Amino acid sequence: MDRFNTPWRVTSAAIYTTPTDSRVYGTLDIDVTDAKRFLDEKREQGIKITMVHLATAVLARAVAFDVPEMNCFIRRGAVVGRERLDVMVPVSVGGDSGVTAVILKDAHARTVSSIAEELREKASTGRAGGETRATQNKYLLNSIPWPLRRPVFRFLKWITVDMGIEIKALGLSANSFGSFVVSDIGSFGLNTGMTALMPAAKIPAVIVLGKIEEKPVVRKGEIVVRTILPLTGTFDHRIVDGMQIGKLARGIKRNFRKPEWLDEIPEKELENCLFSPRQ
Repeated sequence: MDRFNTPWRVTSAAIYTTPTDSRVYGTLDIDVTDAKRFLDEKREQGIKITMVHLATAVLARAVAFDVPEMNCFIRRGAVVGRERLDVMVPVSVGGDSGVTAVILKDAHARTVSSIAEELREKASTGRAGGETRATQNKYLLNSIPWPLRRPVFRFLKWITVDMGIEIKALGLSANSFGSFVVSDIGSFGLNTGMTALMPAAKIPAVIVLGKIEEKPVVRKGEIVVRTILPLTGTFDHRIVDGMQIGKLARGIKRNFRKPEWLDEIPEKELENCLFSPRQ
């Protein structure tokens, strides 16, 4: 039995249905004082990187290098490991579109600066009236009469996810939504969000960033003020349990403590990584 199809996952896949009754949640407060200092230094150099960009790099590397067995999905009762690690990030584009989804390919093998550049570029394209494939598909689905909309959606999901057939004309496949989702609600003034998992997306987790605030914490027996980022995760319990979430949390904390590493290509780690960057 491989690292993805462990006994507890095989059992969970049989007990639970698609993430409606198998969701589990977790929250984590991260000290991002050093990370914020890193972002401020970058801005002084004329390089605009936000906490969303940094958190995306942090999470991608934590999954790839600390808990790679999390990068998978359920297909017909079996656990299928992904060959790549892509991250979906919703970005605001304003107008009628509101929000569009950007898929960051091989996010674990990229610098945070390149991640920031692509997200800004895709957001600018959306604001200028350009449409991503996700937006085009959304319009297409909305154009289908209501009685047929859900059957068509379920049929497309069955072809791409359950049968593993890619529909190139629509850009749809079992990997269309990436390996997991990173979403920011802090810009709306919210601290915590227990979000949905989007069953058709076949992702094991959605990580939500809350509002960054300065809070008093205890360090070495003294009360000090630190910058805190609240994270909330919704996980598919058929894939993720406490052990995986714990490994993910340790990776997240470590990566935030050394933000400079996130603006370097992790070549040494990639040598033994399961997910090779696309050529």
